[in-house]
Parts: sequence; C-alpha cells; structure tokens
Amino acid sequence: MANSQGKRRRFGSVRKLKSGRWQARYRDPVTGQLRSAEETYAAKTDAEVALSLIEADVTRGQWHDPDAGKVLFGEYATAWLKDRKLAARSRERNESVIRLHLLPTFGERPLSSITTARVRAWRTACLTQTGEPTVVKAYQILRAILNTAVDDELIRRNPCRVKGADSYDVPERPVLTVAEVFAVADSTAPRYRLLVLLAAFTGLRFGELASLRRRDVDTDNAVLMVRRSQAEMQTGVLFDKAPKSDAGVRPVAFPTELLPDVKRHLDAYAGRGRDGHVFLGPQGGQLRRSNFRDDWIKARKDAGVTVDAHFHDLRHTGNTLAASGASLRELMTRMGHSTPRAALIYQHMVNGRDREIADRLGSMIRKERGDVAP
Repeated sequence: MANSQGKRRRFGSVRKLKSGRWQARYRDPVTGQLRSAEETYAAKTDAEVALSLIEADVTRGQWHDPDAGKVLFGEYATAWLKDRKLAARSRERNESVIRLHLLPTFGERPLSSITTARVRAWRTACLTQTGEPTVVKAYQILRAILNTAVDDELIRRNPCRVKGADSYDVPERPVLTVAEVFAVADSTAPRYRLLVLLAAFTGLRFGELASLRRRDVDTDNAVLMVRRSQAEMQTGVLFDKAPKSDAGVRPVAFPTELLPDVKRHLDAYAGRGRDGHVFLGPQGGQLRRSNFRDDWIKARKDAGVTVDAHFHDLRHTGNTLAASGASLRELMTRMGHSTPRAALIYQHMVNGRDREIADRLGSMIRKERGDVAP
C-alpha cells in the first residue's frame, strides 16, 4: 500500500478494516510470517506511527515477539522450578510458596498480563492473610521467575518493581544471660541439657547440632567439627544436607569448662559407634525439632525466663557473647556466615583466635559458677 507521498513503504503496510479502524501489518523478523500489530487504530497516521516504532525496534534488534508473553504463568513457573538446581528442602519450600501464594492469583494469567499494579495489589492482599516474611519470600520467588522470563525474551521487563517488597525488618530477638542459659539447661530433660549449652556457647544451629556424630567431637581440644546440617521434609523425612557454602564446614571451639558436660552426655545419651548421633530423641531415634519444642518451652518457663525466647535465639545469644573481643571476620568464621575458602577457616584455628573466643566464653561460665573472679 502506498503512503501519503505515493511511495510504497519499505517496511510493512497499513490497511483500513471493515470496522473503520486501521491495522498495521509487517513480516515477523524471525519467521518471515505476516503478522498484525497488537492493536488497531482510529486513524491511519496512528497505525503508520505504530509501524514505524516496530520497524525501529527491529532495526535496533529490540523487537519482542508479542505472542511470547501469552505463556501462562502457572505453566512457566512449573517449568522454571523443574529446571532449577535446588536442594530437596529448598525445592519443597519453593514449590509450596508457588502453589499456595502465587498460582491462585497468577496461575492462569499470561506472563505479559502481569503488571506492576497487579503485583502490588497481590502483595497488599497477601499481607492481610499471612505474615510478612512469607509474603517477602513469595515476592522474591515471583521476581526470580519473571527475571528468567525476561532472559527468555517472553516479557520485556520484570513487573516486580514494588519498592521495599523484597525485605522486611526483622524484630530484635532476645539475648539470654549466661545465668539464664544455665537455668534453662538445668530445667530441661537431662538428655537435652548439653544441647542447650552448646547452642548458646558455640552458636551452632539446631540442624547442625542434630547432625553431629561422635567423630565430630574432639574432646582433646574441645572442638566440634561441623560437616553437615539436618533438614526435615514436610513429609517428616529427615536427611543430612551439605552446608550452603564452604564456610559452613568449620571447626568450632567450645569452652573447656563444658568438657565434663560433654563427656557425661556422650557416655549417657549419645548413639553408639563413631557415627552415632550425639543427640537423640526420647525413644532413641533421630532428634527432631518437634521432639524438643515442648521441652524447650517448659524448661524456659520453669527456669523463670519470661522473654519469649525461641531455641534459635540461643544462636543469637552465642553470637552476641562471642562478639566481645572478636573481629568481624573471626566471628563470621565461627558462625559459618563467611564465604572464604575452607583453608581460611582452619587458619583461624591455627592462629588460636577461635580458642581465645571459646576461652572468653569459658570465663563467663566460671564467673556464673563462682569458680573465679571476673
């Protein structure tokens, strides 16, 4: 079709439809098939402008297949999760978040129809139904899925552009005193006493403590070797998983003042053999959070600890106690939060700084027991 100057267009054409509106048509730069613009226009000049914009995108290599975004979010999210390399527990959590919090709203929507406004409205509705940490996790997964859709050239840009939606303010958790730690330890069942003490004075996570074997306990040097962490599937299946980074595999010194407690526990409650679990459940099976949760709450109340401290807060307690006199790098190494090579971790042990941290914790224990002056 000729343009207003009587010259034939070099790219595409416009035509008037029976409805009276104007349509822009052009050759798909990939397939060569004739396709129409996504919408029609009231005036011919509007259709020609639209065609010129499409031509410019093609020339710059920025043309985007308008049909690509018609893929349904639910189908794409399923494929996205399948293609991701994830640990079993992480895969299960992500699948649960997608199923419960993303598919009900976005599952039957084409990717191209998900706008920032829709994401914002979804987030607002979610916050009225569930806790903010869960909503933040759901938003992060939604953003990751749509980032991949951008990479796959299914959509032009990620609509997850809601400021502050990917984080939340974590409330300050309580820190127990050394006296409170021992009060709770003395109030819990004997088989769990060492669990409380090591959580507080080494800062190990519950999963790391639950996965400890006899061979991981060096009573000559008062050191625990953290090699793995126990995880639990929603089905109740327990398994050991590798740490998320090299920093997670680390030796952690514990105060020598706890050696008598460690040895008594190994004699009375640990599993048999070098691979026997250090901590077991009340029936001799593997330790589960559910085995211990009620005991922890009861012991905390019996000890007169009025703050609503969770067991995980003992890790926060240990981190806080150990921070006195420790450099940031030393503390991060002890807690398994850094990302240097494993050799760096052992270098700290050779230098003796981790032992010094444990010794300072030991002095706090002696002070609480009244063994020595502060």
